[in-house]
Amino acid sequence: MNRKELGKLGEKYALDYLRSNNYEIIKVNYRCRYGEIDIIAKEKNILVFVEVKTRTSDAFGKGLEAVDAKKQRKIKQVALYFLNNYRKPVEDLRFDVIDVNIAPGHMPELFHLKHAF
Repeated sequence: MNRKELGKLGEKYALDYLRSNNYEIIKVNYRCRYGEIDIIAKEKNILVFVEVKTRTSDAFGKGLEAVDAKKQRKIKQVALYFLNNYRKPVEDLRFDVIDVNIAPGHMPELFHLKHAF
């Protein structure tokens, strides 16, 4: 499985998890000139921007660790662009990271960090 396929599979697990926890999915793979956000969803009245990181092992660190300050700035820039074009009222927003570990021969593990940054 290549990196792109692995990423898509991780996003599928993240979407299934969010839907099963009553999140309304607004956009998947939202792209603009500033970059991309994997998932934009609503939890009750909170707009949630979700970065999904998928790994097959922790050998090079957890997926959460890959969302460094530079990546956070880029996600915030994309979120601001989205908000400037979103025509619905937003009461609150937050940034989450979902870390998906798909180790060969094991059940996928998912960790959802709310308010990641």
